[in-house]
Amino acid sequence: MYPELCVQSLVTSKWWVKHEANSLCRGALIQAFVPHVDQTPYGFELVGRNSADKHDTAIVKVGPIKVDQPLKPTSLPVAAMPLNGGEIWGAYRAKKRPCLVLSCDHPIVNSELTKGMAHHSTAQTCVVAPYYGVTKNHTRSGYRKEFVERVQQCEYPQFFWDHLPFVDGEESILRLDQMQPIGTHHHAYKLSTHKLSDEALSLIDDMLSWLVWGGVAPDSQILAYRELIEAL
Repeated sequence: MYPELCVQSLVTSKWWVKHEANSLCRGALIQAFVPHVDQTPYGFELVGRNSADKHDTAIVKVGPIKVDQPLKPTSLPVAAMPLNGGEIWGAYRAKKRPCLVLSCDHPIVNSELTKGMAHHSTAQTCVVAPYYGVTKNHTRSGYRKEFVERVQQCEYPQFFWDHLPFVDGEESILRLDQMQPIGTHHHAYKLSTHKLSDEALSLIDDMLSWLVWGGVAPDSQILAYRELIEAL
């Protein structure tokens, strides 16, 4: 499954192992809807209603939003799209993608501390990073071979090459720079039957350290692999 010249070859245990427990955990491979991250965000602007006496539908305009642009107040009441002060409705495309769980099992806040608060203020989330398929097809542009080779050589901390363990699994690139929260309700994700081994997850943690703090521990396998690449 893995070529000889990839960082997975340095791991002595299996890279992907069976995930028997029916629960989220660090290193779990899941499916979830995650948004495309655009350089310029987009939003919905309420511009009218289909009928003056219907408050459950609206006519909206989608357009770019700027962080330094004053928000346009709206007096248009739409039951399905309530807004509080300083809020907008964001607009983005999303796709169901394989994702790696990076953080979960956060401590639950005592209910006595949250009385009178909105549920979303302390609702449980987990942090995931999405995978993107390498091969070009009719729905995606894919990645250039030369770029994929550089990612395989661990040249960039934000990208990590892998081969997913699904049936008909494919080469994919993990976008660590797109870490994001998702809800922990069972409607928000679907567990797969695989997770990273402890040794594999430790290596991903090294990549995260490199991305966030700018370096890895002296004994990291990332450094050993980079030295091997430079020697070749």
